[in-house]
Amino acid sequence: MRVFREIEVAELFNMLEENEQEIKLIDIRETAEFDRGAIPGAENIPVRLLPEKISQLDRDQIHVFYCQVGIRSAQICAWFMERGFAHVHNLRGGIHAWTHSGLRVA
Repeated sequence: MRVFREIEVAELFNMLEENEQEIKLIDIRETAEFDRGAIPGAENIPVRLLPEKISQLDRDQIHVFYCQVGIRSAQICAWFMERGFAHVHNLRGGIHAWTHSGLRVA
């Protein structure tokens, strides 16, 4: 069984700087949470909408998921791996870790 990767804030920051076009950054929080601040470049797809949106995502693209602290997004990463997505990463600590690292939100 394949397993998704947990990545730290610094690794995500570097990935976005180097490969922004190749990474699909998905914030799975509810829209109200997303509107209070999100990682720049992230797309908001709340958990409840993922089953209907999954067919629109490229299975071979790098997908990085995050939520508030990384618990919900870890569950979603496992769900995506079960559905054949090849490159799935979870941001350890979620948006909380991002902001506490001093990085800006949009």
